[in-house]
Amino acid sequence: MTRVAAVDCGTNSIRLLVADADPETGELTELDRRMTIVRLGQGVDRTGRLAPEALERTFAACREYAAVIKEYGAERLRFVATSASRDAENREDFVRGVLDILGAEPEVITGDQEAEFSFTGATKELTGRTDLTRPYLVVDIGGGSTEFVVGDDRVRAARSVDVGCVRMTERHLVHEGTVADPPTEEQIAAIRADIEAALDLAEQTVPLREAHTLVGLAGSVTTVSAIAQDLPEYDSARIHHSRISRDRVREITERLLRSTHAERAAIPSMHPGRVDVIGAGALVLLAIMERIGAAEVVVSEHDILDGIAWSVA
Repeated sequence: MTRVAAVDCGTNSIRLLVADADPETGELTELDRRMTIVRLGQGVDRTGRLAPEALERTFAACREYAAVIKEYGAERLRFVATSASRDAENREDFVRGVLDILGAEPEVITGDQEAEFSFTGATKELTGRTDLTRPYLVVDIGGGSTEFVVGDDRVRAARSVDVGCVRMTERHLVHEGTVADPPTEEQIAAIRADIEAALDLAEQTVPLREAHTLVGLAGSVTTVSAIAQDLPEYDSARIHHSRISRDRVREITERLLRSTHAERAAIPSMHPGRVDVIGAGALVLLAIMERIGAAEVVVSEHDILDGIAWSVA
């Protein structure tokens, strides 16, 4: 066994996993898993820079995570940073801050690396399942980007495209600092056009329609699952490997896009940090399912974070 810590810092959230990894059996025993909404990508699509307040929120979470990592005595740590920090002009401020707090330099990985980690994390435990037909299409809907990976035992093709719940919300639904409440039909159509263009781009290199099982990752997908199940609170055990039909995803997406901030915030399983961006995230998921003709999505709580943990183990 090797005790490892993995940190995934994305556009909307930063997450920590501390686990014992056994490469011989392929088992990852989770000791601590947590997530903090820091909105690191705040304004990046518009300014090209990480905002000072976004950096401070992220560093505060890093200080909390440093204490957890020390408490568990993790032997190895890998810190991976994704879309927002790839795009930012001042990413060196981010790198220096993380290094000072955690003693590990964040790796600003490429979209293809991000996709490979997501695939490993989501599918490693599916080996031997007879009810899920390969190849898989693993879709990781993040804040700034979405990763598409097709594979069976290993990755066959991958592509990262710049559509995510935060990027789409800030690009189309924010006016003078206020999020549309609810969005207009024209705003929804503009988001949908961006998503369709991104899917066209992804299909140039990834055979999306050849996949037999769609596996969906990250907060937008898990939140849709929680809503679909009418959970009284967010419940990882019930969300992990739940299966949600395309019709149910469409129904939820339409509901979210018609609702006000207060109505979305009142959903029992809704994280406060997702209230304004969940509509765009759900629309990304729905558009993917419609494009490939997927009857359902298999929802996974295990994703890029688990893939990072395996890579360091």
